[in-house]
Amino acid sequence: MISGKFAITIHILTLLHKFPNDYLSSEFIAGSINLNPVLVRKEIANLKAHHIVESKEGKNGGTKLAVNAADLTLKQIFEMTFETIGLGFAKNQPNPDCPVGKKINQNLEALYREMNQKVSTQLEGISLEDFSNQF
Repeated sequence: MISGKFAITIHILTLLHKFPNDYLSSEFIAGSINLNPVLVRKEIANLKAHHIVESKEGKNGGTKLAVNAADLTLKQIFEMTFETIGLGFAKNQPNPDCPVGKKINQNLEALYREMNQKVSTQLEGISLEDFSNQF
């Protein structure tokens, strides 16, 4: 299921791209997203683990983009957020004696795999720079 982490992460990265010479504080970023700075720092930690951003501590500290935005695709960002397209399954176990119930979950899984492939293909052709240029 999609949690919103992709939207938060792309917002963070777009801000960092728009201010390439500045280390942005998590409070500044959180103010733009209208989100708690703790949640911003959590996503920044994930980006740091993937070597996409660099951070420095202290009075003038913050986070800065560490990669070329033209080389970072939205597909890579999507995959860094551990996101997949999935619209869920019924909470109850379907009836295995029903012609629909016995195959519904495997058919939904196949549908979700296909959706994820199509999303990945589309996102692969869009760089962070391309996306950021809309602002």
